[in-house]
Amino acid sequence: MKDDFKTESQEAISVLKRGGLILYPTDTVWGIGCDSTNPEAVEKVFALKKRSESKSLICLVSDFKMLNEYVEDVPEVAYDILKYAAKPTTIIYDDPIRVAENLIADDNTLAIRVTKDKFCKELVRRFRRPIVSTSANISGEKTPESYSQIAPEILKGVDYVVNLHQSKKSTKPSAIIKLSNDGKVKVVRK
Repeated sequence: MKDDFKTESQEAISVLKRGGLILYPTDTVWGIGCDSTNPEAVEKVFALKKRSESKSLICLVSDFKMLNEYVEDVPEVAYDILKYAAKPTTIIYDDPIRVAENLIADDNTLAIRVTKDKFCKELVRRFRRPIVSTSANISGEKTPESYSQIAPEILKGVDYVVNLHQSKKSTKPSAIIKLSNDGKVKVVRK
């Protein structure tokens, strides 16, 4: 299995470095991914999903160290929330830095999840930058619960499909919490 992880992450990374899109199993649902620092790649994700750029996307980071490299000021409470969260939890942070401008929401925020999934963690760690992670569906359509439910146009629209966990049923999308620098905490999705 470790060799599969290595091979699949190498293939995915070479596509990400070229500005391509990948389809990959995440710690929640199957995701469409790209280099979060490449505006052209981010644009391709919006186009493939037929999603308005006013709706923001989520990024995955491998650990707290990487999180701190892409958010100006991570509120202390974020570490506690993530440490004790029972399920994958995405936090919307104020003042993201070093990511593509078109990834940042109009209110200067970005949703980031510190992934605990072994493959995702390895992929992001080896890529050395956050990877976009948005559900593998056309905007407004049902989120696929398994690889077999992913629409053909999504499959055709990506440059590489990670060949892991394709028979696994996915869990629900992550919980989403908005943490403002002024101390406000808002649950967006449970």
